[in-house]
Amino acid sequence: MNGFVMAMGRCIRCGVPFSFNPHFVPSIRVEGVRQPVCRSCVEWANEERKKAGIEPHFIHPEAYEPLPEEQL
Repeated sequence: MNGFVMAMGRCIRCGVPFSFNPHFVPSIRVEGVRQPVCRSCVEWANEERKKAGIEPHFIHPEAYEPLPEEQL
């Protein structure tokens, strides 16, 4: 039997709970610990970066998808 895993956490920017793939979710280091960022906040940040002429952050296609349990 194969299963899938989703991590749950609160976005470091907006505080909204969301599920994510812990290997690929965009994150920010706070005191040395990776803190997840939800898709809405990454998309907002990317719009701001584009306005400022800065390259947007890459969002991995699996960042907000389930992780096969064998990859844990």
